[in-house]
Amino acid sequence: MYQHILLAADGSENALRAAQEAVKIAQLTANSVVDIVYVVSFDNAKAERLHSSPDSLLLERRRKVAAIEQLLKEHNIAYKITILKGEPAPEIIQYAKENHVDLVIIGSRGLNGLQEMVLGSVSHKVIKRVHCPALIVK
Repeated sequence: MYQHILLAADGSENALRAAQEAVKIAQLTANSVVDIVYVVSFDNAKAERLHSSPDSLLLERRRKVAAIEQLLKEHNIAYKITILKGEPAPEIIQYAKENHVDLVIIGSRGLNGLQEMVLGSVSHKVIKRVHCPALIVK
């Protein structure tokens, strides 16, 4: 059914809830792989580079997805971690298309209400433009 599941992660509680749903879905199909995709925005990447070494940056980014990684390990779900740089929605959409993802799972929001009204939510942008089934988890 869903062999390659893209799980968008940003370190938020919504991303962890999305991971719980990814576990349920991945358990339904033998040989499913969950691809944890974490996108570092350009603005954050510039500021981080000024204040950190490359090794500490990688550790910090891995820490953001550590809870999700642990959840997948506990349920014996095959996974990989992909860290991208850029604007989250377009990067997720492009990655899903280029890697022939079967399903995208994303948390409902990472922004506060005002930011979402002005900028639009990443999940909304992804759902509108991705070319495969997608699930938003609240």
